[in-house]
Amino acid sequence: MFSFLSPRARLRAVHLLLFVSTAAPVNSLAAGEWPQILGPNRNGVAINERIADSFPKDGPPVTWERRVGEGYSGVAVAAGHLVLFHRLGDEEVVESLNPLTGKRQWKQQFPASYPGGINPDKGPRCVPVIHDGSVYLFGAAGDLYALELESGRKRWSRSVAKEFPFAEQSYFGVGSTPIVEGTKLLANVGGKGGAGIVAFNLADGNPVWNTTDERASYSSPTSATIHGERQVIFVTRLTAMGVNADDGSIRWQFPFGARGPTVNAATPQVIDGYLFLSASYGIGAVCRKLKTTDTELVWSNNDTMSSQFSTPVPNGKYLYGTDGRQDGPPARLRCIDLRTGKVQWTKEDFGVANLIVADGKLVIVTDDGELVLAAASPEAYRELGRSTVSRKTATRALPALSNGLLYVRDSTTLKCIDLRRNR
Repeated sequence: MFSFLSPRARLRAVHLLLFVSTAAPVNSLAAGEWPQILGPNRNGVAINERIADSFPKDGPPVTWERRVGEGYSGVAVAAGHLVLFHRLGDEEVVESLNPLTGKRQWKQQFPASYPGGINPDKGPRCVPVIHDGSVYLFGAAGDLYALELESGRKRWSRSVAKEFPFAEQSYFGVGSTPIVEGTKLLANVGGKGGAGIVAFNLADGNPVWNTTDERASYSSPTSATIHGERQVIFVTRLTAMGVNADDGSIRWQFPFGARGPTVNAATPQVIDGYLFLSASYGIGAVCRKLKTTDTELVWSNNDTMSSQFSTPVPNGKYLYGTDGRQDGPPARLRCIDLRTGKVQWTKEDFGVANLIVADGKLVIVTDDGELVLAAASPEAYRELGRSTVSRKTATRALPALSNGLLYVRDSTTLKCIDLRRNR
């Protein structure tokens, strides 16, 4: 994989594909909650947040920071807990921190068995999932854990990779964050023998059903209600599909992806019944109208928004994201009309970045450590502030926003940055 690149470019490219990226409507939560990948509704949109309209001259203040180990897992924040998942030595470590101070509240650790691959980093990639007093974690080697949120006590664990051997070995480790739907935790395992997607009981971790022979991707699933019926949407290695969480039956599916040196990493977005998918490597973007048991093509091309790994985020009927790849010409930041594919505006040479929509603004963390504040407007790109938050090689983990505090993780440090309007 990536054999067509030079060794240096190959390593750089691989670094970028490890943190997936994110999704669409799930269960709405209160302001200040960021309990899973891409926030309350898995779509990168913060709920009822009020953040500053600009940055101070010296940039927004850093409230606290702390050293972290290996991994590309973003943090989750809910119910007074910030959950950090990283690797220290031969252990995958889970820590609950006070979101306001960074002080540790509890710590739990498990043996780490992921040996690494092309990328030297051996830490976890999946974002913790906080739900109903528990936190669920999917380690880099395929180990699944459920802990009590208040104490960190282990409720159950499963060695998913041993129970459902992977259909193919991953170059980057497990990278698709599972999703809670009803009483189940659904994961794109990519296992042999019809274990492409597996549902686990939240109470005890026992498998409830498994379905498809689809291999795993780095895209995290999302969920949506279409014409009164619930479905969980997965983008696997080569297919997009809607799944019934009750029994694993497939409502619809269509090809998305390509064999060879390609990756599906961005999480699907669902806005008002329209499904948006994006990938690079010649795959491109597609918009489809969702139906109960089918989808209808609206538009598809490789020119509008082909994201290498980050997830474009919505504000109204518009999507904001980066078009392009890290291992090529600088990516461009774009706003597009979801339903037509029309490009509203383009900011060239912006670079690959992860975005959050909050308070009518775009909070953008670029791969090279720049924090950018911009207007979430389809009229034009309007920058409101810019500050360097990391001078490391890359800020690969997804950022999180909770009660006006932005959490940004690079290769060695987790920072809490104050974006509150009235500091």
